[in-house]
Amino acid sequence: MLTQEMKKIVTDHSAGMVATVDEAGRPVVSPKATFVIVDDATIAFGNIRSPGTLANIAVRPQIEICFIDVLTRKALRVTGSARVVEKSAASVKMAKAFEAGWGDYLELITVYVEIAISDVEIILSPAYDAGHTETELRMANLAHLQGLS
Repeated sequence: MLTQEMKKIVTDHSAGMVATVDEAGRPVVSPKATFVIVDDATIAFGNIRSPGTLANIAVRPQIEICFIDVLTRKALRVTGSARVVEKSAASVKMAKAFEAGWGDYLELITVYVEIAISDVEIILSPAYDAGHTETELRMANLAHLQGLS
């Protein structure tokens, strides 16, 4: 499911906005920054401080995550089903992914949240429809961000 381009967005821009649904049926969005790619159909994040997200997943495991590359104005929307995985019960592949990517945070991570991907898509800015290229957008947005600092 995850193409190389999609994997690059997740690894280069690992802060994802996670959408769950609360007990009243309202959408709840929460940023998470400890994502790893487990395999082509699975991603996961390490829970550090997300009691509301975990409570929502326990009752309603449907989840969407949006990653955005602000320079190229591309987003990746991942839809799937989430489940909480105790660190001791994680697959070797998942544990190694977290050790490699988030070793400094392992002591803070209480559990892993594994997302079995059911749908994934790249979303492009309308700037592409207007004829802008990825290189042009990257240069213009980088200059803009540098100007902010």
